[in-house]
Amino acid sequence: MIVNKLITLACSVAFLLQLTTGFGQQKGVSKQKTSITQKSADALDQFLRNEMSQRRIPGMQVAVVQGGKVVLLKSYGIANLQDSVPVTNQSVFSINSCTKTFTGVAIMQLVEEGKLDLGAPVSRYLDGLPESWQPITIRQLLTHVSGLPDVLRVLGTPGQDISEETAWAKTRAMPMDFPTGEQFSYNQTNYALLGKIIDKFSGKPFANVFSERQFQVAGMPNTGFGDSRDVIPHKAPSYRYIYRLDGQALSEPKLSPSYEEFPAFRRTASGMNSTAEDLARWIIALQQGKLLRTKAAIDTMWTAGKYNNGSPTQWALGWGFTKFRASHKAVGMTGGGRSAFLVYPNDDLAVIVLTNLAGSFPEDFMEELAGYYNPAIPLADPITNLRIQLRKRGFGQAIAVTDEMKKQNPDLQPTETEVNDWAYRLMSNGKPEEALELFKLNVSLYSKSWNAYDSLAEGYERIGDRTLAIENYKRSLVMNPDNTNAVGHLKKLEKAATN
Repeated sequence: MIVNKLITLACSVAFLLQLTTGFGQQKGVSKQKTSITQKSADALDQFLRNEMSQRRIPGMQVAVVQGGKVVLLKSYGIANLQDSVPVTNQSVFSINSCTKTFTGVAIMQLVEEGKLDLGAPVSRYLDGLPESWQPITIRQLLTHVSGLPDVLRVLGTPGQDISEETAWAKTRAMPMDFPTGEQFSYNQTNYALLGKIIDKFSGKPFANVFSERQFQVAGMPNTGFGDSRDVIPHKAPSYRYIYRLDGQALSEPKLSPSYEEFPAFRRTASGMNSTAEDLARWIIALQQGKLLRTKAAIDTMWTAGKYNNGSPTQWALGWGFTKFRASHKAVGMTGGGRSAFLVYPNDDLAVIVLTNLAGSFPEDFMEELAGYYNPAIPLADPITNLRIQLRKRGFGQAIAVTDEMKKQNPDLQPTETEVNDWAYRLMSNGKPEEALELFKLNVSLYSKSWNAYDSLAEGYERIGDRTLAIENYKRSLVMNPDNTNAVGHLKKLEKAATN
């Protein structure tokens, strides 16, 4: 325990020194001309430092693209805590599921070339698929409404030695999760299949295709594939806070190295590493028509998919961090709870934040970051407005604040998905009480949603309120008798109640 405390103290001292001295402008990097005043730039810098401190982020990179140029590129904190190595603009970070946007571009390149039809069944392009998989369209794979079983259930815990052939054989043998097009389920199988399609039409591994047709075109020298089993130059190790160790609850969270394993065949889903500067160059290349030839192709990629009933999905084609609103539309992606970016097509703006802390969730403050360059952006986003107000007034005021927002502007109502995702992020970050208040808010806003009650039940279960957890799982089941999650939790809770 003494050793652990000394390590923690050393890391904290190094971190605080880094925050006070700053590495916002690295040696060899010329000072960027920003499109904001010096006063606003100073305020933005303080805002980013505050977010780092509150979220306990060891190291971070930030980039802003405006008018086709990188107008901000800054690095903060410590990349490698073990050796107190500072973050530089060349430090490489895991971007995890942000990889999927590159897969979206690769698929759209094939569409532009007439080799692929988004509405065609996957069986047109891949042989030997189970019968239930064959009617699923390429667009349904991209937007996660396929209903396919997730290959991650087979791969299981990192470190298991499972071949690609074995993983696919076991996945094919599993039943569908739900009828295709009826629900959303974030699923790595979808993107692994897309990788096979890219391989087939390109005649080479998708990793080579990404490098030749995206990394090299955009000028991304520090971007590539890899995980904890690879030696990656300038790589910032990933960390996470753990709350249990060796079966015991810890008195306080402990910062621990995070091991990442991405088998090669599923790296179209997650497995890239990059820098904020490289991602900024990629966004500029995309906007300038260097990756996709036509605006129509980009517009298609940035359009939401559809469920069978015609309602829009929360995902575009490879892009899952989306804001499909009337003004200041935004599309982007998040990865591993540590990296995120947003592109504002109609505002000629993009923001990128990479960190080395899983669970830091930079997506929570992206809109506020964008607001320093366009103040209208956060004002148009209900979830950002709510977050700012709850920071001042407390999460217990979530329903009251939302009611006030709706009275001022009926359009300022957060979506069920946005509130739910935010709540689960809080819960995974050791803040179950705050999460519960957001689950309550969702039920008040979406009282006919079985999923809202299911999440509320999970919130009560997490804080140990068995009675209200059972009550809300039962409400969810009345609305959706096929809710297997509620069935499983009820069995466990009712069994515990009788013991």
